[in-house]
Amino acid sequence: MPRPAATAPAAPAAVEVRVKYLHPLLEQNPPSPGTPGSAGIDLRACMDEDEVEIPAGGRHAFHTGMAIEIAAPGVAGFVFSRSGLGARQGLTVSQGVGVIDPDYRGEIIVSLLNTSGERRRIRRGERIAQLVLLPVFQAALVRAQELSDTSRGGGGFGHTGTL
Repeated sequence: MPRPAATAPAAPAAVEVRVKYLHPLLEQNPPSPGTPGSAGIDLRACMDEDEVEIPAGGRHAFHTGMAIEIAAPGVAGFVFSRSGLGARQGLTVSQGVGVIDPDYRGEIIVSLLNTSGERRRIRRGERIAQLVLLPVFQAALVRAQELSDTSRGGGGFGHTGTL
């Protein structure tokens, strides 16, 4: 008996995000995903200078020229490094991942850390990070005197070994 053809899962509905432009550069280069299948929306360095130099080991906070309002409840924005910028240039989001809370209405600022051993330059309008929307769950904290046992217990960093 032939197997039924596999069907791709339905794509989730798009989440409406209201975007306020705070810099004229976005009029020429509106925020958008890099490709139709990209998970993130590219964030650009919106600055008046032609370029900014980040010394080895240094960091710089870049304005993105935009503020957002996420219309869906239970969704937040997360700022991730761009893989090419991190892998090739050593420029990563300095705090690892930036969180844009659903109730934040200010400008998105991206702090880049230069992890390379050389000076790096960012040009005005360059794509510096990506904004990804993800579901979030608010914690309902319940005070407890004891926690349940597990096979791991309190084993922390490196607890399970390297191989």
